[in-house]
Amino acid sequence: MTTELLVCVKCRRGAEIPDDERRPGQRLYDSIAEKDLPEGVKVTAVECLQNCDHGCTVALRGDDRWTYIYGNIDEVSQPDLLIEGAALYNATADGLIPWRSRPEHFKRNCVARIPPLEVLDD
Repeated sequence: MTTELLVCVKCRRGAEIPDDERRPGQRLYDSIAEKDLPEGVKVTAVECLQNCDHGCTVALRGDDRWTYIYGNIDEVSQPDLLIEGAALYNATADGLIPWRSRPEHFKRNCVARIPPLEVLDD
């Protein structure tokens, strides 16, 4: 299975950031991209996840599984939490990490969950 961790690189955490400085979302992506990711997990930068005033925002998606969007991510203290969460997500067949196994931040900061695409028989 493959898991994609999407990181919004345009996130500003609701603050104005000068054009010459990296935005918090870009710093989050850069930090994760420098780390060794678990097998089956890749990180992808995206332009905008439309959650601009609620911290950095990421999404987890993969194969025929539920997609989760999380907000209020701190770019300095939470890159490892995201990698741990991506590994837990990757270990599932349906994308549903058991509630007790989820990182606490995931329990409290889920913006949305999106069902998997279903292939319809013609």
